[in-house]
Amino acid sequence: MKTLFLDLFMGAAGDMLSAALYELLDDEGREEFVKRINKAGLEGVTVTPEKSVKCGICGTHMDVRIHGLDELEHDHHHEHDHHHEHDHHDHEHDHHHEHHHSSMEHILSVIDSLIVSDRVKTDVKEVYRILADAESEAHGCPVSDIHFHEVGTADAIADITSFALLIEMLSPDRIVASPVCTGFGKVNCAHGILPVPAPATFNILKGIPAYEGNIEGELCTPTGAALVKHFADDFSPMKVMRASAIGYGMGKKDFEAANCVRAVLAEEDDRCEKIIELSCNVDDMTGEEIGNAVKILRKEGANDVYTTAISMKRSRPAVMISLMCEEDERDRFISLMFKHTTTLGIRENTFNRYTLTRKIKERDTSFGTVREKISKGYGVTRRKIEHEDLARIAKDRDISVVEAKHLVDRELNG
Repeated sequence: MKTLFLDLFMGAAGDMLSAALYELLDDEGREEFVKRINKAGLEGVTVTPEKSVKCGICGTHMDVRIHGLDELEHDHHHEHDHHHEHDHHDHEHDHHHEHHHSSMEHILSVIDSLIVSDRVKTDVKEVYRILADAESEAHGCPVSDIHFHEVGTADAIADITSFALLIEMLSPDRIVASPVCTGFGKVNCAHGILPVPAPATFNILKGIPAYEGNIEGELCTPTGAALVKHFADDFSPMKVMRASAIGYGMGKKDFEAANCVRAVLAEEDDRCEKIIELSCNVDDMTGEEIGNAVKILRKEGANDVYTTAISMKRSRPAVMISLMCEEDERDRFISLMFKHTTTLGIRENTFNRYTLTRKIKERDTSFGTVREKISKGYGVTRRKIEHEDLARIAKDRDISVVEAKHLVDRELNG
C-alpha cells in the first residue's frame, strides 16, 4: 500500500506542506508541477520552489508571490508567517487595514475558474469550507459574513491548490499524519493579540491529536490545519513502513529546532496493526446460552468471535469463548463478556495483525450489478463476488450458487 506519511513535529503550514510533497517527486514531476501550478489561473500569483536549509537540513521552501511580492511585504505589520488575515463583514478598519477582502462566494468562483482537474477543485473547495466554518465558529457569525483578506486569500488558495495538485500527482493509497505540534504563546492578527493555537486553528483541530510542544510561536496555521484535516485518513505515529522518498518542506522562520514538515512516501507493511484477543473458559453454560453470548458480542461490534472445544480439569468438556477487538474497545468488551457469560476470569493477549487491503468495486453484468471484493498485499491479489449477490442471481435463475459464481466469473474474466 502506497502511504504518504506527514511528520508534523513542527506543526503544519500550507507552503511547508506543499514544499515537502514537491520534494517527493522526481525531476520530471517537479518540472511538471511548477508548470501546472503557474498555469492554473491564479491571477498575479507565482509559485517558485527554492532550496532552503534549516539546522543543517536541506529542503525546499515554496515561495509564493502575489504580483511579485510575498504576503509579508504586502502586510509588513504581520509578525508571523503563513497567516492569512480574516474579518467580520461588519468589522471597521483603521487606516492600516484599507485592503480589499473576499467573500466565501467569491473564493468559490475563483476556485471554479482554475485550470485544474475537478478532483483538485473539489479538494480546494472543501479545505476552504473547513477554514470558513472554523472562522465562523470563532467569530460567532454566519459563514456568509466571513471575509478573507485578499492578499492572504491569494496566498492561501495557491498553497491549498499546490497541495491538492501534488496529492493528485503522487496519488497515495492512504495518507497518515502524526499528531500535530501547535506551538504555544501568542500571535498578533487583525483582531489583536490571540493565544496560540489561534481560535480558528483550534476549531479545525478538534478531534485531531495535537500538542503544544516546547517551541514558542504559531507552528500550525489555519490553512495547514485545514489541509491536514481534509486529506489525512488517520493520525498516528509512523508505523512499520519502507520509505521510497523523503521530502522536507521549510518555513521562513528559524527556531532552535528545524522548522520543517517532513513527508515520507512509503510502502506500508500492509497495515500491521495491534489487535486484542479476550478469551474465557466456561463449563457451565448450555449451547443455547453460549450461542446467545456469541451473537451479542458480534452484534456489539467485535472484530470476530469464535468458540473452541476444550477439556478442563477433571476432564470436563468445556468451551473457550474468544473475541478480537481494537485496543480502545478492550474495557467495553471485558464488561460485556462478564455480563453475558458465567466466567470468573478473562485472559488478554495482544497480537500484531497483518491484513490485505480491501475495497469493494461494483461491476455491471448481464445478471445485474454485483459487488466484487478486491484484496491486495504481500504480492497477492484476490477477487471475490459477494455471496449475497450470487445468492440473488441463483434464486432469480433457479440455479445453484456454485453455478451462479461460474457464470459471473466467466462473464467478468472471460
